[in-house]
Amino acid sequence: MSVKSERLLQWQRLTQQITNETLTDENETREEIEKRVKRLERDPEAWFCYYFPSFSYAKPAAFHIESTSRVLQNEEWMEVRMWSRELAKSTRTMMEVLFLVLVGHNVREKGQRQKRKIKKKRCVLLVSNSLDNATRGLMPYRANLEFNKRLLQDYGEQKGAMMWTAGEFVTATGISFRAVGVGQSPRGMRNEEVRPDVLVFDDVDTDADCLNPELVAQKWRWIEEAAIGTRSVSAATTIIFCGNRISMDSCIQRATEIADHTEIVNIRNEAGQSVWTEKNSEADIDRVLSQKSYAAQQKEYFNNPVTEGAVFGALPYKAVLPMNEYELLVCYTDPSYTTTGDYKATVLVGKWRNEFHVIKCFVARATTPEMIEWHYRMMDEVGGATCYYLMEDVFLQDMLIKQVAEAGLQRGRHVPVMQDNRKKGNKYMRIESLLEPLLRNGDLYFNETERDNPHMKTLEQQFIAFGPGSRANDDGPDAVEGAVWQLISRTKTASELKGIIYGARVNEKRF
Repeated sequence: MSVKSERLLQWQRLTQQITNETLTDENETREEIEKRVKRLERDPEAWFCYYFPSFSYAKPAAFHIESTSRVLQNEEWMEVRMWSRELAKSTRTMMEVLFLVLVGHNVREKGQRQKRKIKKKRCVLLVSNSLDNATRGLMPYRANLEFNKRLLQDYGEQKGAMMWTAGEFVTATGISFRAVGVGQSPRGMRNEEVRPDVLVFDDVDTDADCLNPELVAQKWRWIEEAAIGTRSVSAATTIIFCGNRISMDSCIQRATEIADHTEIVNIRNEAGQSVWTEKNSEADIDRVLSQKSYAAQQKEYFNNPVTEGAVFGALPYKAVLPMNEYELLVCYTDPSYTTTGDYKATVLVGKWRNEFHVIKCFVARATTPEMIEWHYRMMDEVGGATCYYLMEDVFLQDMLIKQVAEAGLQRGRHVPVMQDNRKKGNKYMRIESLLEPLLRNGDLYFNETERDNPHMKTLEQQFIAFGPGSRANDDGPDAVEGAVWQLISRTKTASELKGIIYGARVNEKRF
């Protein structure tokens, strides 16, 4: 199927869906219609639900409502929506723009304390990374203005007689829309005397362009000078940027520096929960994320561009030794005992000659009881070999240690865990300075038999995503650094550990 045929099929499906889902009562009186319109225009969320059932099928989240409120209440405004995929940033923007051109801002006149006046937008410019994508982005605007029966009943015929094409159209009431690709000339665009008073930048960045800083700078100059330059100096203008942060240097990132408000919303919040439960369930998110690499997840759903292999490349794997052949073993835990969605990480690392072997690991978003269970599984793995069990000193450490002790009482054996009170400096520098040379020189290995274990895969992904400025989770590499540091600092006094008895009974005094 050709691109033209596919686009036509998309258009037919969209317009048919809009027509079918916006059926009206043709027997309504003008008085009934005016009463409904007046009621809905006072409540934008109700307006969206009534006129756009195809697009507003899920109840909006709090961040949707707050963002819309800013856009509709401020006649002169620039908003950056750095929202994850599947959070309806383009759809939400479309409904708001149509509200602004059909209903308008309810604004207070300058110098008037009480008097308010409705001001409608009249000239819309939609920009994307190419003309083709910009035209596709304009499709639902045109489809609703032409086929949405509810809009037509309440606001009259919208299809204009002069200009009505896929990339540019003017409504019967004189509202103009135009699609433009980055780099094209939008200069001189106006609707009669009105310059663009709504500018929507939708996914202007591309992966390829963001690899070249010069191209990013060139595109941004075009946005500043050519696109935003079309607006009037004296007329209030609404500017909205929609997109993901796919690179640390990107147009949407640069837009944050001049915006009135920037909102970063990921698919999950800091507690690791869906930010839009009415649409995206935890099971749905897990399913989608499982089909993507960690780097892709971070870029597309968490606004965290990851440069893979910036510090650590592919991890080296090899067969590990029997536990009793290691000079010393350390089981180290980064408990991430916070209210955020950080990962917990427990790693078992052994020292043999000049090598360090990551024998087993657990790296996941987990509860404290699950993390404690990891320790018992590590103890079973260690058997009677000499091993230190250490845990990073974190907020609410005493409460965490108490939970570990209570688990020991219930199970009849304690995890002989100690607090790591080492004063740690900058995390990035600490991990890079200790582990990168070991990996580069062939002194740090990972267990070959655990390669396909989901926990080991997560640890590997965190290593590969680790880099300067990255906001990717690094609890796994942090735990490995803690274990290796302890092994290096303690091997000279390993004989002092011989008194540790594996699986000590609860009535025996331990750590």
